[in-house]
Amino acid sequence: MKPAAFDYHAPASATEAAELLAELGDEAKVLAGGQSLIPMLALRLAVFEHLVDIGRIGEMKGIERRDGHLRVGAGTTEAAVGASAEVAAAVPLLARATPYVGHVQIRNRGTLGGSIAHADPAAEYPAVALALDATMEVLSPRGRREIAAADYFDGLWSTTMSADELLTGVSFPMWDGRSGFAIEELSRRHGDFAVAGATVGVELDADDRIRRCAIGLIGMGSTPRRAGGAESEVAGRPIGEVDPQEVGRLATSGLDGVPEDLHGSAAYRRRVGAEMVARAWAAASEEARGG
Repeated sequence: MKPAAFDYHAPASATEAAELLAELGDEAKVLAGGQSLIPMLALRLAVFEHLVDIGRIGEMKGIERRDGHLRVGAGTTEAAVGASAEVAAAVPLLARATPYVGHVQIRNRGTLGGSIAHADPAAEYPAVALALDATMEVLSPRGRREIAAADYFDGLWSTTMSADELLTGVSFPMWDGRSGFAIEELSRRHGDFAVAGATVGVELDADDRIRRCAIGLIGMGSTPRRAGGAESEVAGRPIGEVDPQEVGRLATSGLDGVPEDLHGSAAYRRRVGAEMVARAWAAASEEARGG
C-alpha cells in the first residue's frame, strides 16, 4: 500500500509550524522522524491532507540543564538521547529506556517528542515521562504553555494537546541523593513493542528509608500508567523490608482496561507486568542502596 495523496509543508521555525497547524486544522499532522506515522500512512490506517515536517527545525533539538531539570528538545533523535552523557548523568532512567526503543535504525530517525506525542501505551518514553513527572512544553499561535505528564495522555494514541499545538520540548526533573533506576520489559523479540513492562525510580534517605519512588507501567492500558497506589504504600518504609514481589502485586492489582490481543490475555499481562515491576524494583533498589 502507499499513502493517500497529501500536501507537504516544511516550516523553518516552530512558530511557523504552529501557525500552519492552526491554519490547516484537523486535516494536518506533524511529521517528525516518521517512524510511527509513515507506516500508518502507508497502510492507510491514517489519512491526512497535509503533513507538516518539523524534522529540520534546529531550535527544536538539543539537550540542556535548566533549574534542576533536563530539557530535551522534541526534535532530538532517540539516538542522540541514548548517546548523551548529559542524559545518562541527569536522567538515568531516560537513558536506560532508550535501547528498548525499536532498533538502531528507528532510533536514528525517531525523535523523543514524536514518541511522546504519539502516546503509544506500549512505548517506553511516555512511561518514563509519566513516572518522572515530566513537563511537556507546547506552542500554538496563542503562545506557550506547559502540560504535566499526568495531564498529557488521555487515550490510545491521544493527548490533551489542541490541534494547533506543537510539542517543542520535554523537561525532566533531575533526582539527587541516593537514587536508583531500572527498566524491564517483555517482548517477543528485541525491538518489538512490549507485552508489558515497567520503569522504576527509587530514592533513599540516610536511614535507607524510601524517600520517594516512581513506577511507570508499559502496555497495561490505553495510556501509559502510573502505579501511584503502590508508590504510596511503600513510601517511608525501610528499603530492606520491601519485597519486590509485593511491589509488583501492588502495582498491578485492581488494574482495569488491561488490553487483550493475540500476544496475551489481560490476566497474562497482569502477571507479566507484576514480574517486570518486581525485577525493575529490585535493580533500582540495589543501585540506590549502593549510593
